[in-house]
Amino acid sequence: MVSHASSSLAAASRSHPHPREGQRAEGHSGADTGIYTSLAELIALQHAARGFSLLAKPPQGSPLLGRRATRLRGRGLAFEELRDYRPGDDPRHIDWKVTVRTGRPHSRVFTEERERPVLLVVDQRLSMFFGTRVQMKSVSATELAAVLAWQVAAAGDRLGALVFSDAGLTEIEPRRERASLLRTFATLVDYNRRLGVSKGLERAPGRLDAVLAGLARRARHDWIIVIISDFHDYSAETRANVRRLARHNDVIAAFIEDPIAAGVPARRQIVVSDTRYQIVLDTTALRTRAAVDSVGVQRRAFLAQLRRELDVPLLALSSNGDMAGQLRAALGFAPAVASLIG
Repeated sequence: MVSHASSSLAAASRSHPHPREGQRAEGHSGADTGIYTSLAELIALQHAARGFSLLAKPPQGSPLLGRRATRLRGRGLAFEELRDYRPGDDPRHIDWKVTVRTGRPHSRVFTEERERPVLLVVDQRLSMFFGTRVQMKSVSATELAAVLAWQVAAAGDRLGALVFSDAGLTEIEPRRERASLLRTFATLVDYNRRLGVSKGLERAPGRLDAVLAGLARRARHDWIIVIISDFHDYSAETRANVRRLARHNDVIAAFIEDPIAAGVPARRQIVVSDTRYQIVLDTTALRTRAAVDSVGVQRRAFLAQLRRELDVPLLALSSNGDMAGQLRAALGFAPAVASLIG
């Protein structure tokens, strides 16, 4: 039986074969597109990073609206100084306590905040090296990060990243320079290409919690933090760390899932591997099909649990491709598309 615990499996369909490492994916160019990402592909996504914003007022129905605790605050006014009142000052900015104490009118002066630092937390663990169609979840995560990065750069905001695997972690401080953007892309490619079914990798239980706990200890205030992950090994500690981050920052959870969660078409066989062993599942057999379909039920329940417990905006995205289009729809900036994962 396929389960959430085995979400690092590499799966393929004989009727729509998913390429092995180094083979060409159907509908893509390049020897390993769909299995791995490339710097050229992430740079090319600049033209797709349009039609949405993390800072603009979100449309009606967007998950960025709602409770105050989960609403993105956007740019605002920052206090700069207190000085004597001058003709033409906004009466609403008079500081009455200081005025009474000194006997002279005083105004509070504000300047507009020009940007909000954005930190992308990108999961490249073994659990993300999984795909039944188009591309791996790990590739989808890098593409989503690239689309967000280009939008942040276009808005003139500072971009940072924290990319992690089962064994490594690289943190890039938020900056505006293009060199920092390209370093982020290079780091994503590096971590993505370390993944593989024959590279001696081992899962590290509790890795997601450790990364988020470390970030929560050193996170600053008023950042936008986007966590891009399949949330494998989710626990009560994960929930606590996300909520801790959300106390003083705007946190968005981008949940990446494979379309197999929606069920497996009839008359199809799939090859399932846990990176050490592999078996062929005949989904035409009722018993096998019921077991595989139960994965979708479990995953939809897991998604509902995340929405309920994390208490932050949660975007459910499929690794079926077009991450920019899915993102616009998920944020409410484009018509909703048919969901593949519920």
